[in-house]
Amino acid sequence: MSEQNSEKRYDPEDTTLKFVNRPDDLDPLPPEDGDEQLSAEMSCGHAVKPESLTGWCRSLLDQGQYTFKCPAPTVGTKQCGAEWPYTEVRRLAALTAEEMLDFEMKLGRLAAARFCDFKACPGCKTYVERQALDNLCFQCTICKESGKPTKQFCWQCLRPWKGRAPRSDRCDNDDCSDKDLELLRGCGTITLSQVAGVGPVPSIRACPTCGLKVEHDKTGCKNILCPRCKVEFCFVCLKLTRQCLQTSSYFIACSSGIAPRQTAMPIWKR
Repeated sequence: MSEQNSEKRYDPEDTTLKFVNRPDDLDPLPPEDGDEQLSAEMSCGHAVKPESLTGWCRSLLDQGQYTFKCPAPTVGTKQCGAEWPYTEVRRLAALTAEEMLDFEMKLGRLAAARFCDFKACPGCKTYVERQALDNLCFQCTICKESGKPTKQFCWQCLRPWKGRAPRSDRCDNDDCSDKDLELLRGCGTITLSQVAGVGPVPSIRACPTCGLKVEHDKTGCKNILCPRCKVEFCFVCLKLTRQCLQTSSYFIACSSGIAPRQTAMPIWKR
């Protein structure tokens, strides 16, 4: 049996961990009779065991999330939501060398995909970055050197490029469409209860500066800070905060009203 598949346990002599006599907060099932496996306390105060912590964090990575947040309930069904740094997860999950390599490769890819325009080339599977954000026709230099038919592919549908280029909307392949735009057009609505005079607004917006899809947590003021470009904008009217505040304030309706659903993705001029 490989090291990754064997049951992991804490070393009771490890003085760097805080052991607690409590059930595993990440495991909904009660412990079996005679189970004397140690639990350790995370920085948020919840108890974990290495197997459950490894499984939870791996599931987050598989869902495309690169931050680890505690799912343990606090009050009722509300989750703790505390963010654990990877260094803490690595230690308390007792990650093996194989697991660390897997986790760190996924973390790197997910972070790169969020903060840069990275995708895996459909031909050679190499991760490549698109520099010309207004052109969906991408030429992979690795595929070009090997003569593969995918040397030019569509950044949107990931099929060999068809039609004229450059284009920023789509290629001529059937069913090539912008899934992000479809999401912006079809998402539900939310209400910002602490902002007076504002009705329902789309639940997902594209940052007007860089185009990153963002959601409002429905608390506090109407403005949001984009996690990618770090530019603050109004979730209601989609103006930059400094422009919106010239005729409004953080907790009242915008003078220009609610911006309609976005029909084009903003292009980040880096």
